[in-house]
Amino acid sequence: MKGFSTIAMILALSILPAQWVQGQQEEEAQLSLDGGTIDSQFEYLYKRSGNYNAEGKRYEVVRLINLNKIRQNVLDTINEANKNAAELKSTIATHEGSIAELNKQLENTKNNLNSVTEEKDSISLLGAMVSKTTYNFILWTVIAGLLLMLLLFIYKFRNSNFLTQEAKTKLSDLEVEYENHRRRALEREQKISRQLQDEINKYKKSN
Repeated sequence: MKGFSTIAMILALSILPAQWVQGQQEEEAQLSLDGGTIDSQFEYLYKRSGNYNAEGKRYEVVRLINLNKIRQNVLDTINEANKNAAELKSTIATHEGSIAELNKQLENTKNNLNSVTEEKDSISLLGAMVSKTTYNFILWTVIAGLLLMLLLFIYKFRNSNFLTQEAKTKLSDLEVEYENHRRRALEREQKISRQLQDEINKYKKSN
């Protein structure tokens, strides 16, 4: 039993380095100068570099082709970043222009809305815009004035009609009185004429 445990331990120790080496190889296989982030490319460059010690200092030896490659990749990344930044600036400028235009349209819409609201709450009177409150005040004042004038006219008309009827009545009474007076005067004249005639007749008979 003890021998079996020893054999198992030896096998495990032999398998673990192999798995670790395989993991390292797979990790290095994933790293490349042809793809991935700049950080992963520098990691690849570091793992592929050699090293040596001189004067107590450690130096990394990098292949020139790999150094040029990563340099070009960095420049390409910077150029791409600058291009993206320029595109973003252009997009931002376009959006700012659109926002400014929308704000202008919104301001015009607000002004139009205020104008429509003011026109809705106002009425044109003799070419001038007045509020509905003022218009209603003027309207009812005019109506009250016209009504007052109508009542005054009716009063004066009825008063004039009454005076006219009274004048007609007085005139009729005056005509009746005048006719009676004329009739009495005529009767008196006829009576005097008869008396005069009688006196004339008496005088003729006496002579």
